[in-house]
Amino acid sequence: MLRYLMSSCLDVVTTLLAQYAELAEEEREAWVKEQGADSALPKIITTGFKAIHLIYFFTAGADEVKCWQIRKASKAPQAAGTIHTDFERGFICAEVMHYDELHELGNEQAVKAAGKYRQEGKNYTVADGDIIFFVSGACSSSNLPCRNV
Repeated sequence: MLRYLMSSCLDVVTTLLAQYAELAEEEREAWVKEQGADSALPKIITTGFKAIHLIYFFTAGADEVKCWQIRKASKAPQAAGTIHTDFERGFICAEVMHYDELHELGNEQAVKAAGKYRQEGKNYTVADGDIIFFVSGACSSSNLPCRNV
């Protein structure tokens, strides 16, 4: 009996997921409301990242923001190395602010004025949601999220 119920539930779920996947992005929200269900995809992604011990950090330049994934408990030089191995070798420091602080205060200048923009060294453990600008002796392009010293 339990096997039959599980099989029936799985059939319903796969049918709903197939319908959801066929919709255009702008139609999905209305469909979810109509069905009376929320997508579990964000929870699945978050749970998966936690299960394999990954976190996000961001870099930002004048024209783009990038999201990078690293192992939890990674140090700043290793995070820099995910962007380019030369950044890890030439690592000097990381200029760091957290996404939540930026979101709360509105812009980088406000984060700096509030004293929440900081320089961290080689022993800094990158936190989930950090926004990092790397200072390295190996930066050669102005559109990379680092600068030479």
